[in-house]
Amino acid sequence: MDSDFLWFPDLFGKRNPKGLLLRNFSNTHANNPHQYSKLQKHASLAQRPDLSDHTLIFNVEGSLLKSSWSLFRYFMLVAFEAGSPARAFLLLVLYPFMCLVSQRVSLKIMVMVCFFGIKKERFSVIWSGVLPKFMMEDVGEEGYEVLRRGGKRVGVSDLPQVMVESFLKDYLEIEFVVGRDLRVFCGYFVGVMEQRKSIHDHYFEEIIVDEEDGKCCSSFIGITNSIKSTAEHHWFSHCKEIYVLSEGDKRKWHPLPRAKYPNPLIFHDGRLAFTPTPLATLSMFMWFPFAITLSLIRAVIALSFPYSLSIPVLAFTGIQLKLTKPNSSHPPGEPNNKLPKGLLYICNHRTLLDPLFLSFGLKKPFAAVTYSLSRMSEFLSPIKTFRLTRDRDQDAKTMERYLNQGDLVVCPEGTTCREPYLLRFSPLFSELSDDIVPVGMDTHVSMFYGTTAGGLKCLDPFFFLMNPCPSYSMEFLEKVRGTSRCRQGGKSKFEVANYVQSEIGKALGFECTALTRNDKYLILAGNDGITSTSKVR
Repeated sequence: MDSDFLWFPDLFGKRNPKGLLLRNFSNTHANNPHQYSKLQKHASLAQRPDLSDHTLIFNVEGSLLKSSWSLFRYFMLVAFEAGSPARAFLLLVLYPFMCLVSQRVSLKIMVMVCFFGIKKERFSVIWSGVLPKFMMEDVGEEGYEVLRRGGKRVGVSDLPQVMVESFLKDYLEIEFVVGRDLRVFCGYFVGVMEQRKSIHDHYFEEIIVDEEDGKCCSSFIGITNSIKSTAEHHWFSHCKEIYVLSEGDKRKWHPLPRAKYPNPLIFHDGRLAFTPTPLATLSMFMWFPFAITLSLIRAVIALSFPYSLSIPVLAFTGIQLKLTKPNSSHPPGEPNNKLPKGLLYICNHRTLLDPLFLSFGLKKPFAAVTYSLSRMSEFLSPIKTFRLTRDRDQDAKTMERYLNQGDLVVCPEGTTCREPYLLRFSPLFSELSDDIVPVGMDTHVSMFYGTTAGGLKCLDPFFFLMNPCPSYSMEFLEKVRGTSRCRQGGKSKFEVANYVQSEIGKALGFECTALTRNDKYLILAGNDGITSTSKVR
């Protein structure tokens, strides 16, 4: 098949010296000069108006991700999140050796270390809940803008299929993904990749023929960062044009802005809050022993010291707490003897420590309702907590009883959300009180997330406290009137819940959604998030 081989800097309006093109061409394909005999100068691929008529076959690591030269970070996520800290440490120790061998050998080593003995079902949580977040942050805006305009897109990767499929299909809407298969024995990965398979006729026809009208794409365009990869992947042999991208131009790429994500990234899981490059991972393991000790010290201080003493001591250990209150005659937290019962604080949910930090901020204890607090966290909590049964009438009576005894804090989302989004607010709280205080909560961590959907929830507070300088910011908003006394006329309970959600969203700059707790756990953990001790609504 005759092919035109193009240099990819033209893709973005830049042209490399002709000698560089001929040198790469002659060194790689001297053994088959006829196949690549047609060398023509084409206009920039980014400016071509006919990309929608073509099928774009692209190398995922080479023409989409900015850091194609280092895949260590993604395998470290697999080793730490699907395996254990010990497995992650072994991968880090082997990193200097992997720098001395070829990229192909290095890839095999990382696959063996990270996947050997991992249960296949367990890994589904990682490829759908952990990897997409970090890969989306590594997408180059310039590279994706070209792919977005293609008629059909085929992503070809040297990575295992399970590592890239969810990221490409669910978040970038790439139609076809071709990666490496992993060998499985008795439901467990053995850490070895299968040999590359030849293209099956029926699969190839599915790509080139439009499913609706049976039309065939006019031609294939290949995009990669290495001429060598075109020989390793059968798909590029069908391309009449192949554009090669240089690493120098990729370094000028910009990250894909969140606003341009084809599908928003609302949920993700995992403990690591940083991109685990080799240097960052080394720093984490050096900090780890101190982090465990520091988290225990912080926990003891929070549980045993009075507010007047614990707040300054915790601040000395690195915990930051910021409060913003509205200018009103009765600021939130100040007692109001005219109220027949306590104040009802409504917060968005960032971590399990939300009620505790709210208590520190107001310097007074109160009760908090939870959906799935672990027994250990419930036992250690310095404030009163009680579980909801998901029986609406029973939960309303229980919350009413605690509200009559004092202040109460409720997180109507029902689960935590790390990203700048608010889940749907349950309207039950709007019927409990006419004095509702909305509170916008936000957190910042630099090393570990203090939440999890598929891990041990009892460790959530400790992971949050293991961060060097975790911070909490709380913004108290103006009081909102509920529906406990106004059954006829006025706002409905749903309108009150939506209004509180929108006000908190405006204050924090978060986007409001209609997603629920069930949606989160179905995406991240493959279940509805209801423990065996809970009743189903």
